[in-house]
Amino acid sequence: MQNQSAQSKCDNITVSKLTQKYQATIPRRIREVLDLHQGDSVIFELQDDKVILKKVLPMDWDYLNAVSATLTEWLSPEDEEAYGDL
Repeated sequence: MQNQSAQSKCDNITVSKLTQKYQATIPRRIREVLDLHQGDSVIFELQDDKVILKKVLPMDWDYLNAVSATLTEWLSPEDEEAYGDL
């Protein structure tokens, strides 16, 4: 049982070397799990001494524009003058 647990941990570890330009290849298994493809953007998030790699999800601009159109609280010039520097 313990050997299976140790093997599972090893399956989640992959090594990649940095090039002279500090670039690294993202291993195939990671690309598959994150569904990464050429041209995709990724986020590097630092948490203490660890780096978390996440795929940047595309924005749904139609939805964001529709929601934005409903946010009418600050549409007046008076509001812009009073709160524009916040």
